[in-house]
Amino acid sequence: MGTALVYHEDMTAARLLWEDPECEIECPERLTTTLECLRQRGLEQRCLWLAAREASEAELGLVHSPEYVALLRETQALGTEALKALSGQHDAVYFHPSTFHCARLAVGAGLQLVDAVLTGAVRNGLALVRPPGHHSQRTAANGFCVFNNVAIAAKHAQQKHGLHRILIVDWDIHHGQGIQYIFEDDPNVLYFSWHRYEHGRFWPHLRESDADAVGRGPGRGFTVNLPWNQVGLGNADYVAAFLHVLLPLAFEFDPELVLVSAGFDSAIGDPEGQMQATPECFAHLTQLLQVLAGGRVCAMLEGGYHLESLSLSVCMMVQALLGDPAPPLSGPMVPHRSALESIQSVRAAQAPHWTSLQQQDLTPVLSPSTHSPEERPTTLLPGGPEVKAAAAKAEAALSSLLDQLRLHPTPPVRTAVALTALDTALALPPDTLRQEGSAPQEEMQAWASLHEALAKDETLTALGKVLHLLDRILDGQVSSGIAAIPAPAAAATLDVAIRRSLAQGFQRLLCVAVGQLDRPSDLAADERSLWLNIGGKEAAALSTFHVSVPLPETTGGFLNCILALVLPLAYGFQPDLVLLALGPAHGLQEPQAALLAALLQVPAGGRVLALVDEVQESSPQLAGVLVRALHGEAPPSLGPFSMASPEDMQALRHLRVQLEPQWKMLQVAAPA
Repeated sequence: MGTALVYHEDMTAARLLWEDPECEIECPERLTTTLECLRQRGLEQRCLWLAAREASEAELGLVHSPEYVALLRETQALGTEALKALSGQHDAVYFHPSTFHCARLAVGAGLQLVDAVLTGAVRNGLALVRPPGHHSQRTAANGFCVFNNVAIAAKHAQQKHGLHRILIVDWDIHHGQGIQYIFEDDPNVLYFSWHRYEHGRFWPHLRESDADAVGRGPGRGFTVNLPWNQVGLGNADYVAAFLHVLLPLAFEFDPELVLVSAGFDSAIGDPEGQMQATPECFAHLTQLLQVLAGGRVCAMLEGGYHLESLSLSVCMMVQALLGDPAPPLSGPMVPHRSALESIQSVRAAQAPHWTSLQQQDLTPVLSPSTHSPEERPTTLLPGGPEVKAAAAKAEAALSSLLDQLRLHPTPPVRTAVALTALDTALALPPDTLRQEGSAPQEEMQAWASLHEALAKDETLTALGKVLHLLDRILDGQVSSGIAAIPAPAAAATLDVAIRRSLAQGFQRLLCVAVGQLDRPSDLAADERSLWLNIGGKEAAALSTFHVSVPLPETTGGFLNCILALVLPLAYGFQPDLVLLALGPAHGLQEPQAALLAALLQVPAGGRVLALVDEVQESSPQLAGVLVRALHGEAPPSLGPFSMASPEDMQALRHLRVQLEPQWKMLQVAAPA
């Protein structure tokens, strides 16, 4: 199973035939430039290539009226003046004699992708299409969109494949009101959209784009709008939106398929979005989505009008779909106050509909309301000097970013395994390396001298494998790995691994210790390492860099711990390496361990070394599920969602109050 890339060169045929400054940015070069970038970076060659087919009129009818389809069919025979007149009857749309053919190909590409993923022919994929679709409505083209590609794909998945839970993630910078209208009363489709809103001042200027628009009737709570009310938002804001809004709801919803309205006008440099999120951010967002729905992610191109930013962002997404580690995020991981206000508002609006939000400390919605444009002026005026200065700054940042992104090649080995006696018991994924090497004897002896528990032959052998694997991760030959550690020497081996990592040049080391493992006391003041103990006796922030939390008892409690504590700390710290140690009596079930390992890879650029107690009866199965998660397979389901206990929620609230002043990614509301 691989990654599909669906495309057809005929989708470049439609272009603007008259002067229209508003519409000229939707041009064929959006596809050709992006495709060339995919080829130059060797990504197209690694994907399964599918030539898009035309959708049938019956498939278009899953969403659109027969009269509207007939109107579009007739555009094939119209002259330029008639096309211009018809275009003028719609909002921000132009028609071309090839529009009907191109739009049918765009829909068909999405349907082919969904079929390929749901039949198991591929794991995931991207439909590289135009025209885009998320603004299109049942009887009207809108905002460059002709047919609603993603909505038709969702209806197709429901009717042909019998799916009951579909998540649509729309990260285009414009609100996909077309998708919202189609599914606003459908509880089987969870639609999440963030979009530039600016209190109603930004196109499409809709009241129903605000946070309190949550769906209708049985669909209440299944429309999630996150309005951005300020331009210039960036990586920290986008990641915070995923951690504190989208992912809690998505895990509770438990989708069978994830559809992405992948608009990259939300990326740096784009004239429509005026945002600062850099291309590698979309690799992070993609990887965070891949832990859902068994990894079944189907993305379809929407907007994106800065050709360089668009093409590079698409490449970052495709790399993530292929399983490559995401490059580190650039810039400070501190969300803007305006973004926190939006997150606060949408969490409050959605709390009545979602168990995952109901127990949390929700600050009341801010006043004045987010939909009062009279009282809250737009930060930047289109075409003004502030916008031009911001655009120039974004161009400079994007230019320097290109070289930085090329400095992080994919390691030759994605996952290495050094499991001593357990090694032969595992059926490893293809191209996983069985790590046979060991550190030099003198070096092992020197490190072992620090701990009496490491003096035995079997513990010394395990230590040598751990040290050798650490070296391979450090020199870029291996992305992630897993090693077995004998239980009596678990704490000692972890201590040596921490010291060796710091000695070898890792500047930020995140150690997630699960179970009965204590932090080395003489490293407590070393701010190069952040120690997070899951399974501690009580919730305590012993220091800014030493946090302990009890292991939650329910799926809801475990997810809250990961999404509201572990990942925000990891993104705030931005580690060079994560040591994930599962010590004696760690208490994790296999799906929990797999999810934890998969998610920790994302902020760490794929560099995770998992250390597993080898004597536990479950170790072969546990090691196997960890290897597959580190190798890029979606973790198994956690099972039915169950509410977090009051004790677990109180522990998280207690820690958040202590840690928020230092770790800003923990914030879910604007500070007072």
